[in-house]
Amino acid sequence: MRGRKKSPQAVDSRILAAIRKQGRGAVFVPADFLGIGSREAVDVALHRLLRQGLIRRLARGIYDFPKEHPILGSLEPSAEAIARALAGRDRTRLQPSGAYAANALGLSEQVPARIVFLTDGPARTVKVGPTTIQLRRTTPKNMETAGRLSGLLIQALRELGQDHVTPSRIAHLTRTIPSGKRRELLRDIRFAPAWMHPIFRELARADS
Repeated sequence: MRGRKKSPQAVDSRILAAIRKQGRGAVFVPADFLGIGSREAVDVALHRLLRQGLIRRLARGIYDFPKEHPILGSLEPSAEAIARALAGRDRTRLQPSGAYAANALGLSEQVPARIVFLTDGPARTVKVGPTTIQLRRTTPKNMETAGRLSGLLIQALRELGQDHVTPSRIAHLTRTIPSGKRRELLRDIRFAPAWMHPIFRELARADS
C-alpha cells in the first residue's frame, strides 16, 4: 500500500469537495490544492471539472465556483475575491486603492476598468472579462493600515485629491460610516498624509 498513487477520481472528488466547502462565489488557483495532489494532477482535475461545467475559468490559471442567479445566470465574482486568490490566502495583505477605493466608500460613481490593490506580496495582473485586476507591490508604510477603514480612506482621498474633498463628501462619509468605526480613525492618523489629518479628526469627532 505504501506509495500508492492517488487515483484521478480521488483527486477530482477531493478538489470538488474543497471547492464546495468554500461555497458559491469562491475563486481559486491550482496552488490552493497542492495538498491534495501534484501540480499536474491538480491541473488535470480542474480541467475535468471545467469540462463538466462544475467550475468556470476566469482567466489563465484562475477559476471560480460561480454563484447562480435564477434570471441572470452565473454571476461575476467580486474583485476582492479574485485579488485574494491571486495573492494567496493568508500569505499577503491587500489594500484597495485608486478609483476603486473611492467607489467603495461612495465618494465616486466611477467604476474603474482597472482595479488596483496594493500588496506586500508579488505584483500580478489578470484580465477577467472587461476588467483588469492589478496587484501592485508597495511600501511597508502603505500596508500598515491594510484591511482597515483608515487604509481605504487614505487611498480614496489620495485618489480624489485635496481640492476635491468637499463638505458634501465629508457629510456622506459621516452618514454612511458608523460612528464607532469613524472614531477608530484617530489610531491610524499618523499613517495619513498631513493634509488628511483634519479630515480624519472631523470624521472621528462628528456626532460624538
